[in-house]
Amino acid sequence: MGLVAQINPVADSLVGEWLSLPEVATRLGLPISRVKQLLRDRKLLAVTRPNGDRAIPAAFLDGEQVVKGLSSTLTVLFDCGFDDEEALRWLFTADETLPGTPIDALYKHRGTEVNRRAQALAF
Repeated sequence: MGLVAQINPVADSLVGEWLSLPEVATRLGLPISRVKQLLRDRKLLAVTRPNGDRAIPAAFLDGEQVVKGLSSTLTVLFDCGFDDEEALRWLFTADETLPGTPIDALYKHRGTEVNRRAQALAF
């Protein structure tokens, strides 16, 4: 597992709403140990808040599930050499070719397009 990203003002302003691990567990209907496993498996991404607690962007959840395509996009980003903070920033930064942000496109079930753009970053 990579280093856990520290939240910074730029990431905080891009992401907006953050959820604690217990809040994510409740929304997903999973035990907190399973949420921690998703983080270890890099299927979700968390940052460390100033108080030391880890938090996950609320935008990573779509109702009672993880946004479809997020885990595969994270895999592509990490395979391209992104660290947690870079991946988070990329997901929440507007991309005029999508349009909108990659996380917005994932919500709209445009994971293939998002992953193509992520793969292009490696070249």
